[in-house]
Amino acid sequence: MSRKKGMKHYLLATKLEAIRLFEEEGKAHKEITELLGLRDPKRIQKWLQAYRREGEEAFQKNSKRRKSGRPPKRENTKAYIARLEVENELLQDLNTITTRDA
Repeated sequence: MSRKKGMKHYLLATKLEAIRLFEEEGKAHKEITELLGLRDPKRIQKWLQAYRREGEEAFQKNSKRRKSGRPPKRENTKAYIARLEVENELLQDLNTITTRDA
């Protein structure tokens, strides 16, 4: 999966430190941004919302929240085999009809 140009990913420790600085030390978003070298002060607000909602789980790569998109369509194996068998029979019938007419 490709990233957007200029997109920056931060370590879990950086996210937790930003949250700690805001909640425990009462630092402003802009000050935290400068201290930690973040690009956008709004990013801290998003981290805070996610942290308050889900805790550290919000930042885990295998989090349910991170999974997106439609799951792959899986066909029942027996139904798939039956469909292939019918398809093979039709192709064999078609082959016998075309060779008989030729």
